[in-house]
Amino acid sequence: MSTPSLAERRERQLAHERDRAAHLAHRAEISRTRRTTPELRVIALEAEDRFADGDTDTLLSWVAEEFGDLTAVACSMADAVLPHVVARHIPWVDTLFLETGYHFAETVGTRDAVESSMQLTIVDVQPRQSVAEQDAQYGERLFERDPALCCQLRKVEPLTETLGGYEAWITGVRRDDSPLRADTPFVTWDEKNGLVKINPLADWTFDRVLDYAAEHDVILNPLLNDGYPSIGCAPCTRRVAPGEDPRAGRWAGLDKSECGLHT
Repeated sequence: MSTPSLAERRERQLAHERDRAAHLAHRAEISRTRRTTPELRVIALEAEDRFADGDTDTLLSWVAEEFGDLTAVACSMADAVLPHVVARHIPWVDTLFLETGYHFAETVGTRDAVESSMQLTIVDVQPRQSVAEQDAQYGERLFERDPALCCQLRKVEPLTETLGGYEAWITGVRRDDSPLRADTPFVTWDEKNGLVKINPLADWTFDRVLDYAAEHDVILNPLLNDGYPSIGCAPCTRRVAPGEDPRAGRWAGLDKSECGLHT
């Protein structure tokens, strides 16, 4: 197969951007009103039982019908498997990327590649303060002195504010991530954020994620093949040794294994 010319690649990109703009315009025309918190809680509790033994595609077909464009996908850009799976059911789904200001260059590159090639609408979720502003208020390298506060300021609070406009959010949490996630349900009620939480890959293994990516030519963060099975902010992520827990490289040496988004 010949390599596309620069003009062909540019035309493909323009067509991609036109498709995204057309979808956003259509979505604005059929804008839906968010249901109340009690209504959404009932839906979540019923679905938790219904999808206790979930099939990913069956679950996401229901999500598309039940929530439509009031669905958001959270993606760390360790890979694009989750948004790829979701976009097959909800094209141009809002995909939330937490722009913490501390990402690896490879992660930012993955984000850009995903936006330019997949049927997704990337939403950059920004903290209230830039890194410089945070340093001025709390001192430099807050991630070393108080990583919980740093995550709260740069991840948890911005995401909570953003999720307020949606009825459901979809995450890539898997049971094999860590012992703390071993009982992850496919559907649950997110009391903290006040919406339905969907975990369609809950029973997937890391190898299944990689196999799916290979089969569908899905973009992967190059760090996955460089000893980083779990990728967070650069200052707080190290390589993982063979046999270690996949999340052992997150906040290594600290009494911390979660950023607070899923706890």
